[in-house]
Amino acid sequence: MKIALFSAHRFDRQSFDTANAALAEPHDIHYIEARLDAHSAILASDCSAVCAFVNDRVDAATLNILAGQGTRLIALRSAGFNHVDLPAAARLGLVVARVPAYSPDAIAEHTVAMILSLNRKIHKAYARGREGNFALDGLLGFDLRGRTVGIVGTGKIGLNVARIMRGFDCTVIAHDPFPDQTGLAEVGGTYVDWPELLERSDIISLHCPLTPATHHLVDATAIAAMKPDVMLINTSRGGVVDSRALIEGLKSGQLGHVGLDVYEEEGDLFFTDLSDQAIQDDIFARLLTFPNVLVTGHQAFFTREALSAIADTTLANVTAFERSGAALHPVSVEKLA
Repeated sequence: MKIALFSAHRFDRQSFDTANAALAEPHDIHYIEARLDAHSAILASDCSAVCAFVNDRVDAATLNILAGQGTRLIALRSAGFNHVDLPAAARLGLVVARVPAYSPDAIAEHTVAMILSLNRKIHKAYARGREGNFALDGLLGFDLRGRTVGIVGTGKIGLNVARIMRGFDCTVIAHDPFPDQTGLAEVGGTYVDWPELLERSDIISLHCPLTPATHHLVDATAIAAMKPDVMLINTSRGGVVDSRALIEGLKSGQLGHVGLDVYEEEGDLFFTDLSDQAIQDDIFARLLTFPNVLVTGHQAFFTREALSAIADTTLANVTAFERSGAALHPVSVEKLA
């Protein structure tokens, strides 16, 4: 099957070429550096499948163009699908498939790396050391042992974070509208309701999908209900957090540490070298000014194992669809609930 792979980076070419070469019947992959949207969709004019990344715009306008050109499958190389207009895809008869789990370890370990870096000021100490400054003032951290960690979302990633934090002898509490009682109990955590998680947690880590129910889940009201000086980590989706409320929480001191691997308007920022330009997003630029904020550019997934799994699963979706008309991991409108 001919595939148009948008938002193609060098690492995509390497991982997909390797995975494709291993297939008995390799696909015809065309790598397109441009992000997918209504303007670039024409580049997939002769492709039955389109492979989209997290910041591609797979809205109704884009889908209409793709369907009119003969595209039949939207193969997402991500677990999240909030960037896809699923009702529009269903109306147009387009199948949408995703990679439901590629490396929960990668994102969980990055989450814990952010916790440790923020707590022990590793990023600040590194920058100082490069300038020959080895003073300890401003680098004071706290022991993780005995702290309470609140996990929001207990899928595979959330449970992995819970397991790792239990290894630090932390108390783990969690909230999820679809609880995995057995899984959380096995790692030594307990479920609580949303208000209790906000009230008790010293560290809050977000691992939920972005849906209408979770959009701006962390808003001004939620931040006000948190412990003063709380640490907030978001490696899920940027839209789960209200960025303006985040700034106010940082200014007031309610938020003591913030780690962001995602940002709600990251599409024009992440996966791009902007080092020779002024940041045009004023809210994001303001976040970067806080000394207790650590930002990584949607990097949590970025391990060799994860890239390999993403490529393998994406191509498996395409192969299954080509043979049977059904993908291995389809996404339906019901998933939006």
